[in-house]
Amino acid sequence: MHQHIEWDEPGNASVMQYFKKHPDQSSQPDPGDVISARYQGAMVRIKVEAYREDDAVSIGEVAAIIDTDGSRHQSHNKLEVGHIVRVPDDKRALESPPQED
Repeated sequence: MHQHIEWDEPGNASVMQYFKKHPDQSSQPDPGDVISARYQGAMVRIKVEAYREDDAVSIGEVAAIIDTDGSRHQSHNKLEVGHIVRVPDDKRALESPPQED
């Protein structure tokens, strides 16, 4: 069973918007790929185990939770490293570098 997560909107870091501008590149992740999404301000990396084309959703294990300052955490609210989650394509986000002090 997967952990239900309400992902943040990716805004200008939307993977889908990127691939609209670069249609020659593939947007569908394969098993083993690492994708990113945002959850309550944190960047979450997910190792894809499966991709469901019919509903455009990646299913995978949370591999890392990274705060805006670049620090890593084992959990963030109800999300933990190791949880299995579903990430719709429209919630995938490009990673931005950590903010400098």
